[in-house]
Amino acid sequence: MITEVLFIFLRLGLTSFGGPVAHIGYFRQEFVEKRKWFDSESYTDLVALCQFLPGPSSSQVGMAIGLMRAGAAGAVAAWLGFTLPSAIALIALGLGISVFDLTAHTGLLHGLKMVAAAVVAQAIWGMTKSHCADIKRALIGMLAAVAVLLIPSSLNQVAVILASAVVGILVFSTQQRNHLKHIHIHIPVKRSTGLILLSLFGLLLLTLPIFASQTKSYPIDLFAKFFQTGSMVFGGGHVVLPLLQSQVVPIGWISNDTFLAGYGLTQAVPGPLFTFAAFIGAASNQSPSGWMGGGLAVVAIFLPSFLMVIGIMPFWDKFRANTTIQKSMIGVNAAVVGILLAAFYNPIWMSAVLGPQDFALVVLFYLMLQLWKLPPWLVVIAGAGLGLFL
Repeated sequence: MITEVLFIFLRLGLTSFGGPVAHIGYFRQEFVEKRKWFDSESYTDLVALCQFLPGPSSSQVGMAIGLMRAGAAGAVAAWLGFTLPSAIALIALGLGISVFDLTAHTGLLHGLKMVAAAVVAQAIWGMTKSHCADIKRALIGMLAAVAVLLIPSSLNQVAVILASAVVGILVFSTQQRNHLKHIHIHIPVKRSTGLILLSLFGLLLLTLPIFASQTKSYPIDLFAKFFQTGSMVFGGGHVVLPLLQSQVVPIGWISNDTFLAGYGLTQAVPGPLFTFAAFIGAASNQSPSGWMGGGLAVVAIFLPSFLMVIGIMPFWDKFRANTTIQKSMIGVNAAVVGILLAAFYNPIWMSAVLGPQDFALVVLFYLMLQLWKLPPWLVVIAGAGLGLFL
């Protein structure tokens, strides 16, 4: 069974373009319609579970499918198969760009930055329709954007998310969430094991930053920062952009230009957007970088998802019925839109749109993605080519 899970997800990891929403669609076609591993209601329930948790929702759905098919080893096999293709490609790109003279190819770089602007704009629009569709949620999103722009730090972003959760509990009702059918899902994990994994997650989240500050070791600091990022990202892969940018650019591990170029390149590969971490680890000017740095960053950013998905699934039936948690997530999802909007303005818009021509190209790339439904990798190629030409 483990080999079966590995090869199915490896094929999906090589062919699943389009971001987390598309990935969930590919999984449904593969495991509900084709292989009949789940019925439609159980699969929808599983997706709802993963959308409640921080981290990459599509990767977490894959881990959960592997877990239910072949236990904990199946979860690892599903993650490896789905993640390895894009991680290997982005580490290779990170190695290439680290020795690539960006100053001699400013057109290529600027084209990739404009594609990144269009991709994030598309994500903001889609998330706004889902999570800021009324005045209360729109106000939370706007206040979150203002707070993050005024105090640009990763700790402030976490504080904004926590504050929005409290506001959600106070002002919303559970009727504003989609109704969830309470269908029991069999989970091959004991509750005692789940408690151990959730406790380990909390322990690492609290102690890794302290340990990193005391040891002054780059590998430990890298692991701590990416573990924290993987623990705090709500709302999908695109939200990883502002958190990672605030973690690695201000301290000089990677330049903002290289960061945005890498984010643009990430749109051209299949698989989860969280593998952008592999690019950063590989392109870092610290040591270790390259394959070791990229691999360490990928493991660190996905490890929280492993611990949370496997740890919380035995308790999911009770967890999802908790009205307090449901209301808090309304506020959190609205704040996530605001945080992404702040990142869209700074650093993306400020560095990508320098004149009318840039604005026109960003609009063109946005239309290619949103209206004409062209695959992201094709838009990346178009952006790089137009950047070099113009």
